[in-house]
Amino acid sequence: MSAFDTAVADSKKLTAKPSNDELLELYGLFKVANGEDITKAEKPGMFDLKGKAKTKAWQTQVDAGLTSDEAKEKYVKLVESLKEKYGYDANKVPENVGATA
Repeated sequence: MSAFDTAVADSKKLTAKPSNDELLELYGLFKVANGEDITKAEKPGMFDLKGKAKTKAWQTQVDAGLTSDEAKEKYVKLVESLKEKYGYDANKVPENVGATA
């Protein structure tokens, strides 16, 4: 399992929920890390505020010009900082945090 795959799994075992901004950053990095093409993504509806926020977070990472490998590295570092900030329980039943659409 790569460091990125481990970080994705670990992001779901934090003992407290990260802020919305932190979750959105995880989401954007995850999408870029997986090489997903934002131009082919379905656009959120007019009243889909959550979808719009997620798309904006993804676009921010795309605009930063990150490669997939750079996004993976940033994702791993962010998860490590979140583990320190919010706590981490390796035995916790995973939650859907950040990395899922």
